Parts: sequence; C-alpha cells; structure tokens
Amino acid sequence: MRGTLARRLIAVLGTGLTAALGVTTATAASAGVHDPVPIGPDQYFSGYLNGHPPGSAVLKVVCPGPSNTGHPVGNQTIEVKTAKPVSAADVGYTGSAGKRIGAALGPSASTSLLAVFTSYFVPMKVPTKITVPCSGTGKLVFVPAPHSKAARSAVLTVTFLNIGT
Repeated sequence: MRGTLARRLIAVLGTGLTAALGVTTATAASAGVHDPVPIGPDQYFSGYLNGHPPGSAVLKVVCPGPSNTGHPVGNQTIEVKTAKPVSAADVGYTGSAGKRIGAALGPSASTSLLAVFTSYFVPMKVPTKITVPCSGTGKLVFVPAPHSKAARSAVLTVTFLNIGT
C-alpha cells in the first residue's frame, strides 16, 4: 500500500500542485517553538500527527451509530519536522530536488491528500470532511516533491479512534 499511496501523491504533486492546494482544506496553524524552516533538497524529515511522533499517532474520529466510517474531529494537526538520517520507514528524505512534502492518508474512501508543506514546523489542520475508518490502522504517507531517484517517503502508522460511541 505504501508504494500505491506514494505513486498517487507523486502524480498529484508533480502535475497539479496548484489544484491540490485549492482542494486541500488544511490551514496553517501557529509554528510553536520552532520558526518555519523551508523544505529543500537533501534533507531528512518525519511526519507528526497531533504533535505525536511515529509510534503514537492517533486520529480521533466521530462515527455515528453503527457506521464503519466517519470524519476526523476538528482541530487535529499534521506536521513535518526535520529528522536525523536513519534508515527507518518513518523517516523520509527529500532527495536532490525536493522542495515540498505532500501528506496523504489511506485507507479511506479514497486516498486523501491532506496537506502540502513547503516548510518544516508548520502544523496544518486535518480536514474534517474526509471519510476515514472508525477503527483500526492506516498509513499517513509524507511524499517529497518533485521526486528524484534518492527521494524517500516517510510513513506514519495511524490508529483511528472513534470518540462518538
């Protein structure tokens, strides 16, 4: 699944960044402790959900009644931060051309582009209109663009938590 999400996101980022930014409902939030740092080539990064690093990412979901799908609760954030170079799947690399990082979530009704980042340490809100599972796990894939041969996506495993029951 990681390869499929990454290929879809590379296609969106490579051919339609302007359109993707138009449909992405994520908005920048406060930068917190760090000042924004522009994303550039040859940098390592990790993805975060609600400020939590890989291994502890939970997306809160509201699911009405016996439904298997629902929508994310408001005021949840995703973010990319610089990282130390390691070979773990949860650390990405921008490669020789990377200047932005797109974030896509799966599984959902369809692969959902959540945000496009041009700077590190700038949280963006998770769109509440997307449809996600009420429970289980999924992958939040952070894909650098433009893509180059050495570029590598960061993958964050997400646990869906239904708070509506």
